[in-house]
Amino acid sequence: MATATELPQKRVLVVDDSRFVRTTFAAVLKAVLPVREEADGEAAWKALQDDPSIVLVFTDLDMPKLDGFGLLARIRAAADERIKQLPVVVISGAEQPGVKERARAAGANDFISTTADPPELLARLDNVLKIVTANEADATHDRLTGALTDKYLRTESEKRFSYAKRHDAELSIMALRVDSAGDIVRGVGRDAAEQLVARIAKLVMGQVRVEDSVARTAAATFMVVSAGTSAAQMLQLARRLHGQLQQAKVSYAGQTLRIAASYGVSSIHVDAVNSVDELMALAIRRLDGGTLTLPAGDTLPAEIDQALRVLEHADTSRLGPLTQEIVESLQRIARAIQAKRS
Repeated sequence: MATATELPQKRVLVVDDSRFVRTTFAAVLKAVLPVREEADGEAAWKALQDDPSIVLVFTDLDMPKLDGFGLLARIRAAADERIKQLPVVVISGAEQPGVKERARAAGANDFISTTADPPELLARLDNVLKIVTANEADATHDRLTGALTDKYLRTESEKRFSYAKRHDAELSIMALRVDSAGDIVRGVGRDAAEQLVARIAKLVMGQVRVEDSVARTAAATFMVVSAGTSAAQMLQLARRLHGQLQQAKVSYAGQTLRIAASYGVSSIHVDAVNSVDELMALAIRRLDGGTLTLPAGDTLPAEIDQALRVLEHADTSRLGPLTQEIVESLQRIARAIQAKRS
């Protein structure tokens, strides 16, 4: 099984055209975090786009292809919020007038001399890591997948749970875990596992409604919180996603990666719970055994269940008058069926 510790997600990027400087900095920094090295700004920019594990940057200013000022400008203007908010420490080998002021204006968070001793370098690293921690605490979206963070999901879901309790409305939760992520890490590496997790996130987010919430709650675990969705509907979604993952064949570096997954579902009208945390905990526990037991008569054939779900949320505003009337009539029937099932 994959655990959070099996997929380390933080690295420092050290950018300098001097191999000696990169090696020196890496030797000290790797005692705290893994280090990735690049020799120029263009290579560093590509690394930032491709590698979501990078959480801070140490960069020289005088480099070929793209200098440190250019790299800083791209980072601070990035459309990707993950890159835009990265702390950047400038590696300075000379005390030229105005350089620090210019770098600061461009968005540098700190400065360190190439001649700094290890204690000073680690002290600066510690200061910048506090920025990283603060950024992560305030984050609403996971850097790797674009899904919500666990903390943000729980905050938002408390409101949905309270509303559902007050109005006797539906609220269901699905947990989905990629059980083979750990094996993939050991077989072809962490990068492949992270790419796979990101692709699975897109699959999940592509099959839920816009108003549903999808979060990455652990290294290879996702959770979907859906208001207005019955236990039967959420089970149907979970089984469909599970089947797609089990049948998927992903190629990486000439190897075919098989995906093993588990799911667990909980629902406010089926499970006796007093908080959204309890409802989430039930879905997580059911990943390892135990299933949601539906009330008698609460299941429909898969094709009809999916058709009802589509009808329930269909947009009739662009249809012709006759077609609109027919679809709206079918929607009323769908809502009546859903009400009877709940």
